[in-house]
Amino acid sequence: MRILIVEDETKTGDYLRKGLLEAGFQADLARTGPGGLDLALHEDYALIVLDVMLPGLDGWSVLRRLRERKQTPVLMLTARDEVADRVRGLELGADDYLIKPFAFAELLARLRTLLRRAPPRPRDTLNVADLCIEVQRRRVSRGDVRIDLTVQDFALLHLLAEREGDVLSRSLIASHVWDMNFESDTNVVDVAIRRLRAKIDDPYPVKLVHTVRGMGYVLEARA
Repeated sequence: MRILIVEDETKTGDYLRKGLLEAGFQADLARTGPGGLDLALHEDYALIVLDVMLPGLDGWSVLRRLRERKQTPVLMLTARDEVADRVRGLELGADDYLIKPFAFAELLARLRTLLRRAPPRPRDTLNVADLCIEVQRRRVSRGDVRIDLTVQDFALLHLLAEREGDVLSRSLIASHVWDMNFESDTNVVDVAIRRLRAKIDDPYPVKLVHTVRGMGYVLEARA
């Protein structure tokens, strides 16, 4: 599990990174506000330990700008122990607040608690055989060939891939992709499946979208 430490004090930053590595985490260290924000926005972390007093951009600003785009859990770590500071951090979106000096055992316990509370994170990349779906970039490819999909095609494929191997009924697909209650005389799902197959299956010898008669559709690689 990967954790980002944003801490400008050399001794504290190195101590934290060493302790987290020994505890079995992957740990990256940024020593400035802009450097930490860049990593937080563009890399994938399970949790961020964020100091307040940072060069270039303080921790409050890093947190505020992070929350505009991501909800990665954040533990604020600072020598500022005023109630107003703690309230400010929590109101900006921090998930916990620990005052320096601190015991590493307490920090580790708080991090593990935050990680247990964090909701399951959606996978950024889904792979089924040679089909690759990059969710954040909304890019789909088979092998080295990029496949262009409409917004609805992508939503349909994403749903099928997230539930790889599960047979999804037409009503479930309709409710998730079109936010509609399925009507038995509506063939919108079947039409969409045919359109999706034409793009991701028809040009390839191995088919991934399968019909289960009387039940629905499933995406999986079959031997």
